[in-house]
Amino acid sequence: MLVRTRLPKTLLWVSNLLLIYAVLFTGFRLVMGLVFKPGTEGWLDLLPSFLLGFRYDLRWISLLLLPVVLLSLVPALSPFYSLRNKKFWTGYLAAVTFFVIFFFAADFGCFSYNNTRLNASALNFAEDPGISARMLWQSYPIVWMLLGLLVAVFFLRWIFRQTHGYVVSKTEGKGIPYNRKAVLGFALLLGFWSWGGVTAPLRWKDAFGLHDSFRAYLALNPLQNFFTTLKFRKPQANESAARDHFPEVKALLGLQSDGFYYQRRVTPASASMDRPNVVLVLCESFSMYKSSLSGNPLRTTPYVDSLARGGVLFDRCFSPHFSTARGLFATLTGIPDVQLSKFSTRNEAALDQHCIINDFEGYKKLYFLGGDPGFNNFSGILKNIDGLQMVTEGQFPQKPVDVWGISDKDLFLNADQMLAQQTEPFFALIQTADNHRPFTIPAGERDFVPVTVPDDSLKKYGFESLPEYNAFRYADHCIETFMEAARRKPYFNNTIFVFIGDHGVSGNAAALYGDTWTRERLTDEHIPFLIYAPGRLAPQRRHDVVSQIDVLPTIAGLAGVRYTNTTLGRDVLRREGDAFAFIIHHDEGRIGLVTDQYYYTRNLNFPKEEVHLLPGAPAFSRAALDSIKKRMGPATQGVYETARWMLLNNKKAYVKK
Repeated sequence: MLVRTRLPKTLLWVSNLLLIYAVLFTGFRLVMGLVFKPGTEGWLDLLPSFLLGFRYDLRWISLLLLPVVLLSLVPALSPFYSLRNKKFWTGYLAAVTFFVIFFFAADFGCFSYNNTRLNASALNFAEDPGISARMLWQSYPIVWMLLGLLVAVFFLRWIFRQTHGYVVSKTEGKGIPYNRKAVLGFALLLGFWSWGGVTAPLRWKDAFGLHDSFRAYLALNPLQNFFTTLKFRKPQANESAARDHFPEVKALLGLQSDGFYYQRRVTPASASMDRPNVVLVLCESFSMYKSSLSGNPLRTTPYVDSLARGGVLFDRCFSPHFSTARGLFATLTGIPDVQLSKFSTRNEAALDQHCIINDFEGYKKLYFLGGDPGFNNFSGILKNIDGLQMVTEGQFPQKPVDVWGISDKDLFLNADQMLAQQTEPFFALIQTADNHRPFTIPAGERDFVPVTVPDDSLKKYGFESLPEYNAFRYADHCIETFMEAARRKPYFNNTIFVFIGDHGVSGNAAALYGDTWTRERLTDEHIPFLIYAPGRLAPQRRHDVVSQIDVLPTIAGLAGVRYTNTTLGRDVLRREGDAFAFIIHHDEGRIGLVTDQYYYTRNLNFPKEEVHLLPGAPAFSRAALDSIKKRMGPATQGVYETARWMLLNNKKAYVKK
């Protein structure tokens, strides 16, 4: 203690602050480990994550404390020079602590919801501050959360003042002189810790050298992760890589082109003489494993299940990714939205896209959404549909029931009334929203009755809460209301109805699809793809793997429309090439291909590739698994590089008809 008390007061105080922050940061990481640690991980296995994490923490703690030390090189600016300085510096620490704890809390919420650390993708929602704030307000106890945050900050501010007083009491009358060299030396030490290494700086990607996603996530500091991933928000295309991988992608798609050329003019086997209408419903958060289509005994979607028995259901369809904006983009363009940390609907460079809907010549194009199409710039990608009439929030007689606009039931009934008035063929896109937090069941709803299910049954079959379960049931009720209303209209018999989820939702699917589905988060992307067109297609349940990007080519082929395909989607009713679906988990940098028997994955941040066998697949020998990796590695990377290139090169002006 005598040695410590010979330090200048500022350095003694900063040393104590450093210890407080180190305990705070490490405590947060420990809580993350306790709450989210996979059952397969032991604490000793996570020790490297804690050690590397401490280095990340030390960097950010040093950056927070460095201004105190640097400005104390001028004695008059020291926290111990005057009462005013004391108030200023404790106020500064309270402000930066609020900032830190806010990041920690947001990071914890992000991981609990998406299984990924807070990163620059959060700015996608910050670009719609009004809607995002209302969604948070209606979905979470914001007042209590903010109150808890403020209490924590005021408590720490009190701690900072107490340590300030402690330093004064321990040094008063000891005749400790001001020592500029000691202050400068401590500033250099903090600078070194901020740099993080001896020969090279501590890098974000060093965490992925642990060769495991959870271990890397546990090591990362939320501040480090967020500010580093900001640079991923600009689209980057590598044409050379896309050209190099063209042979693998060509084989997957069954293309006939000899050069680096994806455009093909497709003429259906038999053109339709009656020019059928099309209603494409993009269903919010329609996870396959949560629906009755999967055999889920909680009977969430009995009506959609009955439709499937009269239509064609692809029960192994996958969205390339999680999120509504990405799902809408992939459906309309046929390109997986592989842009990291930012939705392509938010990137001006990626908004100009060719869309197969424009090949439905002579059709009226309509889009129905109960809320604001400006959210995540849905309207930006929809502008590629020529002559599209958008019917959205503010154009309905009903008032919004929550942040997402009017209820899906009212949305469907308004759409049905408008479709019944059409005198020419139409292509209608209906985008639902109720099956999403805050899981609103409209007040005064008389035809739908929420039910109660024991918590253990909810957890076993994939639901986190009773409101989520009833919202899923309500989605089925809304579809039933729409289809039964449409059935009474003249347009019904000449209409192709298509239902597909915009994305899935992570959760426990072990009881229905086995551990792999849950562990590898196929739950995030596994969605139903249902085509209901009696008289055009015989009822059938198909188990071959398909993708959300296949929707428009399949609809065009079924409708007998000659179309130009420029991207990766295919007509899955008449498909050539291999059965596969591309998946990307953006935040962890993992890409993969799902086939009928396995799910191959590789990581963009570190050299790790795996083959996960799916239910019903035969056992593979080690040699066979090595062969799969050798073949699927270039193919998976090829789809990723091709999609990156297509995001910036699938422009309407480039398409030749």
